[in-house]
Amino acid sequence: MTIEGYEIPLHRSLTEPILMAGAPRGVAIINGTLAAALGLGLQLWIAGLAVWLLGHAAAVYAAKKDPRFMEVLIRHVRHKGYLSC
Repeated sequence: MTIEGYEIPLHRSLTEPILMAGAPRGVAIINGTLAAALGLGLQLWIAGLAVWLLGHAAAVYAAKKDPRFMEVLIRHVRHKGYLSC
């Protein structure tokens, strides 16, 4: 039972998080920037490639479990440990 005029079609892309190659966009940009700084700026090519590969793989794994894991992580960090021993 719907009321006339109170239902609109909603495209699926408006509700899903934006991913870059399977990782959240912000995480992929920060990871790529850090890897580029290591690889190009400090000329540690292998270390930059390893940081990018491991960081991106970890972000893709976490995004498969929960696509909004960064929002949850940020919210988790902001909460105080009231019940901690």
